[in-house]
Amino acid sequence: MKKLLTLLFAVALTFSLSSVSFAQQDAGTADKKTETKKEEKAEKKAAKKKAKKEKKEQKKDDAASKDQPK
Repeated sequence: MKKLLTLLFAVALTFSLSSVSFAQQDAGTADKKTETKKEEKAEKKAAKKKAKKEKKEQKKDDAASKDQPK
């Protein structure tokens, strides 16, 4: 009975430690997805900022051309 109880305890301990390991492995793939989303968001933000800057420059050029006498 004592051997059976020891074996059962050892299996329970092993299972609990291994489940933590598997949980961390899954979290690693989730971090990669999060990083990918962050990179995409940063790229999108940079593209939007670039478009806004180009639009501002174009508007400035249009205003300058209107101010010049013909």
